[in-house]
Amino acid sequence: VQLVESGGGSVQPGESLRLSCTASLVTLDYYAIGWFRQAPGREREGVACISAHGEGAYYKDSVKGRFTISRHNANKTAFLQMDNMKPEDAGVYFCALEMLVGVCQTDDLSRYDYWGQGTQVTVAS
Repeated sequence: VQLVESGGGSVQPGESLRLSCTASLVTLDYYAIGWFRQAPGREREGVACISAHGEGAYYKDSVKGRFTISRHNANKTAFLQMDNMKPEDAGVYFCALEMLVGVCQTDDLSRYDYWGQGTQVTVAS
């Protein structure tokens, strides 16, 4: 299984980015997808997740109303649309898969089976 993130970059506060996660050698129908981020000197934290068939999603409080997670199982892709970005959104963003059918979660990172290498996001004036 391989996950590849893309779409990171440098933006100014208030601007937008759309991250993509492309999977290979896996059938996404059995996996919840999570997006996580890690800022320098901080622990990796969950940002959002989406259930296996997109029927439910969860967002970290600080990104609610600004970020939108989506997925397209047939194309083996997932997305994180990030709008009205803030400096505290900066970090390396990772996508990950958890074999789970049901409500997704991002509290327990150890339950995620596969991880991408990450894509850097910078938010600065």
